[in-house]
Amino acid sequence: MEEPVTLDVRGLHCPLPVLKANKALRGMKPGGELVVLATDPAAVKDFHAFAGETGHELLAWGEEEGHLRFVLRRKSEG
Repeated sequence: MEEPVTLDVRGLHCPLPVLKANKALRGMKPGGELVVLATDPAAVKDFHAFAGETGHELLAWGEEEGHLRFVLRRKSEG
């Protein structure tokens, strides 16, 4: 299994964290994990909606060390 990819979007505001995560996920293999570090409080709602709409799985999220951390798994093809 590949190591998770980390995407640091701290300091960016809606919709940029989700847009950058979507771009990163498109470049990954199915099943790959993406860790997103963000500071925009709206990202919590945005990533939940993003996962529901795209089929990517939101594995975990929470606050740590002054920022938000999301773990997403890229959906399988088809």
